[in-house]
Amino acid sequence: MVKKKWKEITDEDFYSLNVRAVWQYFKKESFAFWMICAYLFLEYVRPQSIYPAIDILPWTKLVVIGAILGCFTDKTVRWVSSSVNVLLIFFLLIIVASSYLAYFPEISFKNLDKYYLWVVIYFLIINIVNTRKRFFIFLCIFLVASFKLSLSLALIWARRGFSFTGWGLMGPPGFFQNSGELAIQMLVFWPIAWAFSHALKGYITRRWYFLLMLMPITAVMVILGASSRGAQLALIVQLLVMNYRQVFKPKVFVSVFIAFFVIWTFLPDAQKQRFETMGDDGTSKQRILYWQNGLTMIEDNPVLGVGYFNFAPYFERYFPNDIILGRAELPHNIFIQVGTDTGILGLLIYSFILISALKIGRSFSRSEGEVKFSMVGRAFNLSLIGFVVAGQFVTVTYYPFLWIHLALLVALKNSFGNLPPKKMRNRSQKNVKAFQGGI
Repeated sequence: MVKKKWKEITDEDFYSLNVRAVWQYFKKESFAFWMICAYLFLEYVRPQSIYPAIDILPWTKLVVIGAILGCFTDKTVRWVSSSVNVLLIFFLLIIVASSYLAYFPEISFKNLDKYYLWVVIYFLIINIVNTRKRFFIFLCIFLVASFKLSLSLALIWARRGFSFTGWGLMGPPGFFQNSGELAIQMLVFWPIAWAFSHALKGYITRRWYFLLMLMPITAVMVILGASSRGAQLALIVQLLVMNYRQVFKPKVFVSVFIAFFVIWTFLPDAQKQRFETMGDDGTSKQRILYWQNGLTMIEDNPVLGVGYFNFAPYFERYFPNDIILGRAELPHNIFIQVGTDTGILGLLIYSFILISALKIGRSFSRSEGEVKFSMVGRAFNLSLIGFVVAGQFVTVTYYPFLWIHLALLVALKNSFGNLPPKKMRNRSQKNVKAFQGGI
């Protein structure tokens, strides 16, 4: 009796979300790919923080080491070139130089891993996640991990009767525990989830589609419930940018108006009052002082700033009368943080990194690559806009948002750079045209 072979796993198996086929493919993948997927899962889901009993080893470090070692046995791993690579290395060199010349160099060197580890993670991702199927699986892990957060917290907010609390919503211990950082992850997550759902609409069942649409819906709910004014402002900017070309068409105008009305209706009264007092409350006044004195620091130390992670101790020494809330914190602004950390040199490189990311997203969406994922490429730019706008009010420069975003974007460009079969392009053309009314 001839044993029946498992059929070849095609792109359509992935796009139709055939879980069994995807799992069969994943099991046959390389050790390096398993490890980089494990890293993403551990970093975003944080089971080791949720269940202390298993927090007995440095899991994320171990899987990163495993991914590095796996690269030597994975013959598919090839160096991926990108302008972003050069910019990240330049930024690292500037950070090292700034640390040597810092006012408090011991503080700088103690925090070096907060950036250079992201450089390592970035290069691992772009060189390991180098095929369409690998990227699809990796992106799905990113989406499912974020959805796990958004769904559970949206349900918590709903059980509270959509009421306001001073701490908003909180994620598991880690990068997304604080409500402000949690809301930024949702700003990064929802446009990609929205585009992903629409990109696969022609392949999946209606039930799958409705389930996928819960991802952006619950993400927006978390942004509203997290009580972060900066994130809520960023959400409005994202919606305006997404629809700016069509916003004056009657149907689109009415839809956008209804969306804003629903957002405002769902905001608790206490949160609305926070918008009304913006600029006058203690938190706002302290942040304004951080920004004003941060600009002074950059003017006085224009080349390499006051030193990497030196903002707080420098502020306490030279601006003690401007500390309102007990002690100096980080500047609550990504550009002020980069400027004080690394001066105008670092600020220029950081700005070029952001511009390069936008250019890659736009060039991918206009290219002759995989049409379905051109929607996702365009959505990455919406995510970046959300990060930048919200980043004017929180200190998240060295959080995973931008660095994982860059890795996903470059991996997307590298994996879907070739022209797919014609029949696969045609099936999603309608969805792409509908989505490309935005950025």
